Amino acid sequence: MRSYAADFVARVTARNRLPLDYSVASLRVVDFVVDGLRKGGAEPERARETLLGLGAYVGEVLLRRAGAVRVDFDDREQVYFGQPVGVRMPDGRVWNPLGKVRNRFEVGGPAESLQTFWLRLHGRARRQPTALTGSAQSLRHEPPPGPVT
Repeated sequence: MRSYAADFVARVTARNRLPLDYSVASLRVVDFVVDGLRKGGAEPERARETLLGLGAYVGEVLLRRAGAVRVDFDDREQVYFGQPVGVRMPDGRVWNPLGKVRNRFEVGGPAESLQTFWLRLHGRARRQPTALTGSAQSLRHEPPPGPVT
């Protein structure tokens, strides 16, 4: 799926100049593209390849930004999700990015937004805090290090 997502991104960014850069912000672009397909009256079968590419892309964003790993679904999960692959988050939860994109196309509306999906996503890896220096340290609202009195 990783190479599929990369090929898809290369193809659509060269042709359409879409800013698909694997950032969280780019999930809004995915919403926009899926909404365009929907509003343009694309038949599900004709949109299938694009939706698959967008689903692979969303999965790749989860791998890169949330600490997910790609997994092959077992038989039970394949029946439940309707897909052969998905992602497992660091906390063990399993998500189906391909299905999320398909839902955005079939159902539409803000409840199916990929950007909102990210904001509500449970199980993301926690980022390690970076060391603050200089004036940035004053933004921490903590007393400066020193002796405890």
